[in-house]
Amino acid sequence: MERHMNEESLLFEVRDGVAWLGFNRPQSRNAMTWEMYDALEACCDQLAKDEHVHAVVLHGVGGEAFVAGTDITQFSHFSKPEDAIGYERRIDRVVGKLETLNKPTIALVEGACVGGGAALAMVCDFRYCTPSLKFGVPIAKTLGNCLSITNVSRLIDMVGIARTKEALMLGKLFSADEASMAGLVNAVIEPDEIHARVADVASQFTRRAPLTVQASKALIGRVQEQRRAARDAGDDWVITCYMSDDFKAAVNKFVNKTPFEWTGH
Repeated sequence: MERHMNEESLLFEVRDGVAWLGFNRPQSRNAMTWEMYDALEACCDQLAKDEHVHAVVLHGVGGEAFVAGTDITQFSHFSKPEDAIGYERRIDRVVGKLETLNKPTIALVEGACVGGGAALAMVCDFRYCTPSLKFGVPIAKTLGNCLSITNVSRLIDMVGIARTKEALMLGKLFSADEASMAGLVNAVIEPDEIHARVADVASQFTRRAPLTVQASKALIGRVQEQRRAARDAGDDWVITCYMSDDFKAAVNKFVNKTPFEWTGH
């Protein structure tokens, strides 16, 4: 059975019991718009109820990026604390919906996987990448904002405190080899092989005990959730960073190509 849906920026297709979700803005390295986040959340709701789907693969279209963060132009209207908190809550909600989806999820990552893309990939159950991977959250170099404490916790769970500090404080992007050594990815695969290899992994879930798979995912999730801080524990820093002059100047630089220097204000 095959099903197709094309919402332009988010492609959806079901083949042989596997759902394929494609982030489709290759001209912008698949940077996420609000509409794409909403469409992804709707897909998760739909897939959670679909007994014919046994696994979900997320991938970027174009071969150069999985997702290169959130589209920065959407930050240009941020003017009050509620904008910052609302954005991080929105990301937490969508990423959380993917994280708790009752199906095995696989991130097929080619090229850039940064910012919001890193958050989406981290909550997938499995990650396979090509040698061109660049993974990280380089906001210390680019926007001067910060992650929600939930996503900081996810990153610590994934790569440890030392590498989390490299990612967030230095803006380090991890290569495929570094990601493999850190246990961030399950395997590094050549570009001409990765789609077939991921399809093979996804197909295996059609031959696994559904309740065991669901229970294992849910129980691992409960262990992780117990270690996380309260959702609003980092709101003070979210407001400080997003309402700063530095953040406004960084967004303006991206939108209008206006030079600036960090001020710490």
